[in-house]
Amino acid sequence: MRSVLRIAAVLWWLWLCSDVSVVRSGSSDGIGKVRRDTEDAISLLENQLTAKSPAQLLMVPLTLIQGAASKGAVCLDGTLPGYHLHPGSGSGANRWLIQLEGGGWCNTRRSCIFRKTTRRGSSKYMEKVLAFTGILSNKADENPDFFNWNRVKLRYCDGASFTGDSADESSQLYYRGQRIWQVAMEELLSKGMQKAEQALLSGCSAGGLASILHCDQFKELLPATTKVKCLSDAGMFMDAVDVSGGHSLRNMFKGVVTVQNLQKDLSTTCTKHLDPTSCFFPQNLVSEIKTPMFLLNAAYDAWQVQESLAPPSADPGGFWKACKADHSHCNSSQIQFFQDFRTQMVDAVKSFSSSTHNGVFINSCFAHCQSERQDTWFAPDSPKLHGKSVAESVGDWYFDRTAVKAVDCPYPCDKTCHNLIFK
Repeated sequence: MRSVLRIAAVLWWLWLCSDVSVVRSGSSDGIGKVRRDTEDAISLLENQLTAKSPAQLLMVPLTLIQGAASKGAVCLDGTLPGYHLHPGSGSGANRWLIQLEGGGWCNTRRSCIFRKTTRRGSSKYMEKVLAFTGILSNKADENPDFFNWNRVKLRYCDGASFTGDSADESSQLYYRGQRIWQVAMEELLSKGMQKAEQALLSGCSAGGLASILHCDQFKELLPATTKVKCLSDAGMFMDAVDVSGGHSLRNMFKGVVTVQNLQKDLSTTCTKHLDPTSCFFPQNLVSEIKTPMFLLNAAYDAWQVQESLAPPSADPGGFWKACKADHSHCNSSQIQFFQDFRTQMVDAVKSFSSSTHNGVFINSCFAHCQSERQDTWFAPDSPKLHGKSVAESVGDWYFDRTAVKAVDCPYPCDKTCHNLIFK
């Protein structure tokens, strides 16, 4: 088994390092290239590492949930959902961290049919082992507060941030994200999570949105004595105007809500006064959440720059192509457009941030998913706000060591960023 994990680690590492480019603030050096397809690129970025030899990686095998099919809890193609679990030890034996995987959404029947042929829609194509890094690392010098917890990565194969409970029989599509969430939680509770003394639900990107959507449900699953909090990393997707004056992300989310029939699965508090699509946007949800939550986001989120603010459909002439690939190529009016987006995000979290039990870390970087990458989570040169790294800030907030309401000054003041450059 060890030889299989070692081979998988080598292949995973070579594949990863060939596709990703990260540039530290003040540096012109990158590592390899980023794929042109944004969803592929971002899915790589969710797992990106600083350069490490494969022998140093903790590779955790995939476990399929065997009883899921009988409950209708299946991926888009009808295969079993799965997760990766690395057990806790010592003081962390009864502490649990659940990381919800991200990876975009499918917003049309056609895109959901295609998604069935990928790891985002079928466990047939999921990696059999995954590297646990950043918030999932088992090393105290890489993950000081959570290294010895039970750490779980729940795989994402429903295309709607673990929501939805319907099917399209004619296309053999199963929109069962809510059921996958439920059977996964049942499985983990049976493996010891029901005895959890402390628990943290986290997620990145579409998984960060899922952690917002499921935060209060997660708390309700656990004993009243359990300390429960939630973390959303790169999940603050804004209902923003794109460079053409349109609403590209709203159109995408409307498709997700419609094709997967999510209306009945969304917050009823929200849908009483807003349309269903608006109730898929975190800015309309976060202030309602009762469970303590931490919002971690780059103010100039790389995915939103690529797919919401300046997607090809909104920029047919390619005026934004160089700028959105590398912010150093933006002119002053383009930078101002990004500054307006940052202002919208900062304003959207003001009410949320006013709650004493919530935490915020919004740094002015062109980045995405900073909790899963070791270089941005906790490393000698990782991004910092108020002198604290992401890992230190999340830990301070979770363990009530100090309040964390960290909002960065506008670009280009932050020199600690690890900005993403798309080649």
